[in-house]
Amino acid sequence: MPDTITSDAITEDQFRAEAESFLASHAKPRGEERVAWGQGSDNVGLFAEKTPEQEQAEVAEAKAWRRQVFDAGFGWITGPTEYGGRGLPGAYERIWQSLESRYDVPSQAPFGIGLGMVAPTILAHATEPVKQRYLTPLWRGEIVACQLFSEPGAGSDLAGLQTAAVRDGDEWVVTGQKVWTSGAQFSDIGEIICRTDPDLPKHKGLTGFVVDMHAPGVEVRPLRQMTGGASFNEVFFNEVRVPDDHRLGDVNQGWTVALTTLMNERAAIGGGGAASGASIMGTARLLELVRHMGRADDALVRQQLADVYINGTVARYTNQRAMAKIQAGQLPGPEMSIAKLALTRNMQRVAQLVASVLGPKLVADGGEWGTYAWAEFVLGVPGMRVAGGTDEVMKNIIGERVLGLPKEPSGSK
Repeated sequence: MPDTITSDAITEDQFRAEAESFLASHAKPRGEERVAWGQGSDNVGLFAEKTPEQEQAEVAEAKAWRRQVFDAGFGWITGPTEYGGRGLPGAYERIWQSLESRYDVPSQAPFGIGLGMVAPTILAHATEPVKQRYLTPLWRGEIVACQLFSEPGAGSDLAGLQTAAVRDGDEWVVTGQKVWTSGAQFSDIGEIICRTDPDLPKHKGLTGFVVDMHAPGVEVRPLRQMTGGASFNEVFFNEVRVPDDHRLGDVNQGWTVALTTLMNERAAIGGGGAASGASIMGTARLLELVRHMGRADDALVRQQLADVYINGTVARYTNQRAMAKIQAGQLPGPEMSIAKLALTRNMQRVAQLVASVLGPKLVADGGEWGTYAWAEFVLGVPGMRVAGGTDEVMKNIIGERVLGLPKEPSGSK
């Protein structure tokens, strides 16, 4: 980290000046974004629908920018210094994020899962050699990580997974299938939860590992969605060998490891970090649509707009409270489930508003700017209701852990 002040000496003002100097030298200020009908792209999709070539270019640009940022001392501001972090309080990270948002820099979406979910789990549960091997490369953008949890037969019942890991000396042999894996096609490592003891109750016989996505026996296949794109994958493991020192936590204690990841996942999704269409939740774009379609004086439409605005504002305040808890060093809790559920319900509100305003133009492409493009958003909402745990699972968590309701009956062990 050349030309940076050490963490035990720098003030917030000094840090701000340092960050402003770096950004001014390496990026262009972002122009004021104005929403005007018929201007710019009318894409409002929730998921990135890119060609492999476009995706590769985006990953390369993201890596190049992340490398510059890390080497300047802004890549892992709050991270432990022994793993490449700078050891500063969360306030410094917020300063950086605020300043960087003013500049036109490459999207960091390819790192969202790796840095938001996998890296915190490695830091909390991995062996020392694994921390030393992967944490700095992850935060410097040298490698990308994905999350390998969901399975075709388990749905949102993570504890019901069947991908097996069998011990063979100092290695584990992994066989099975994962599904809905974002970013697997360009990931270098993955966090995987496997069943290591089928005779134990389902929550008890799980173990987490860090797996090499380029290892023999790993096969990634894209999944085509109803939006037309392929943002997710199914991943097959055919006797893939994983060193025991790549285990996360103790044997058969993978449920604790999984919860660490899931809470960070819901923090990222609920806070908008995982939704490429998060800006759509603002009402400016919706207002332009309503005006263009001549529905600005429609009382029912105005009520729907008010609902979108009010619920979006409440969700934002709830997210700020939850993120403040995390930044204070506390573990994310059930409020992350509230944030995730609020996000998808607000997306449904937007989808219902758009459908009522556009009518047939939502399902028939007449070539008009800003109309049929909303179909991709509407078709993407069901995917967001599944990502990071289904709405139904979130309701159970909130009911049991927030409202104190009885636990949902289950016939399994």
